[in-house]
Amino acid sequence: MLTSNSVLLFLGNLGTGEIILIVLVVLLLFGGKKIPELMRGMGKGVRSFKEGMSEISEEINKPVEETPKKDNKEENK
Repeated sequence: MLTSNSVLLFLGNLGTGEIILIVLVVLLLFGGKKIPELMRGMGKGVRSFKEGMSEISEEINKPVEETPKKDNKEENK
């Protein structure tokens, strides 16, 4: 089970004041209307990355198909 401490570990020693300051700077730079578009784009990027990773893992785990053996009749032609 994830606790709030383990979820926020990636933030390091950032306090509440620093996080609020970062959010305000992002809001000032991009504006209120642009932030949802940015998050939507990031979500699509993460989704396509996960799909690509799952396709690669499926390809790696897929058993190797043997080539079909030719009939003797086809070899004689």
